[in-house]
Amino acid sequence: MSTRLGDRILKVDHAGEHGAVNLYRAQILVSRWTAPHMTPLLRRFLEHELGHRALFLRHMEARGVRRCRSYAFCGLGGWALGLLTALLGPAAIATTTFAVESVVLEHLTDQMQRLQGADPDAFDAVSRIVAEEQEHHDHGQAAMRAGAFWPPILTPIVRASTEAVIWLGMRL
Repeated sequence: MSTRLGDRILKVDHAGEHGAVNLYRAQILVSRWTAPHMTPLLRRFLEHELGHRALFLRHMEARGVRRCRSYAFCGLGGWALGLLTALLGPAAIATTTFAVESVVLEHLTDQMQRLQGADPDAFDAVSRIVAEEQEHHDHGQAAMRAGAFWPPILTPIVRASTEAVIWLGMRL
């Protein structure tokens, strides 16, 4: 039972990281015009997400686990969200990072609690990405301008979308 839970978590996290990779790729593509000062940081975050995706893939391959059925959906959703928010400018980019990572950190914390003692390998994989996800969250939060137009609008939409994708992934 615990190994099955670990397999499912690794698959969903792998798909989520694929979404994050595509989100940052789209934001980098557009931010060169809408928020050029943010592009170097977005590139650094992309490198983190590429590493996270590779980490989960290695663990899945070692277990003989196939990728999640929501993998392509996460990639497409991440690309669309990244493209749209980058077109809206720096505050929207920062808000999106903050909102996505808020949900991700909540889920990682829950996953580690559920995996601790039950599946040490999956626990190790999940726990290895928390610090970098926290860094993304904190940068996003710091970059949101007080009173900016986008944070109160985008935060609940992005949070709900991220929650929905995770919920769907755990059930596919």
